[in-house]
Amino acid sequence: MKVVLQRSKAASVTVNRKVVGSIKSGFVLLVGVTHTDTVKDAEVLADKIAQMRIFEDESGKMNLSLLEVGGEILSISQFTLFGDCRKGRRPNFMNAAKPAPAEAIYDHFNERLSAQQIPLQTGVFGAMMEVKITNDGPVTLILESENGSLK
Repeated sequence: MKVVLQRSKAASVTVNRKVVGSIKSGFVLLVGVTHTDTVKDAEVLADKIAQMRIFEDESGKMNLSLLEVGGEILSISQFTLFGDCRKGRRPNFMNAAKPAPAEAIYDHFNERLSAQQIPLQTGVFGAMMEVKITNDGPVTLILESENGSLK
């Protein structure tokens, strides 16, 4: 499982010209699922993200978590994170999980974040989405899990 985390000042996701999710300060998560991912991968990443200390404290050090600053999450399913661009000019998406199992793991990931009292908005799984992000910093991190452990 792979998550691109962007610290943001504001973000929204639109489907068919309708805003379906928006947040103020917090994280935008682009979430990709591959064939071998399990709910354990979703749990490990959700728990790690909830506790990541990447917001500035009064000294300007990245020392505060999303929970400590009262931030929100906008979670977007993103199968293209598993695009293989090594050959040719068009990405190969064979490493992305099929929609049904990917959606189940993605939903579990979001439920795990919500269970930690983090306000969470999402896009629409499998839909064509327009995502607007005001990146803060910019702070962008890539987190990965394999076999239930962080990579």
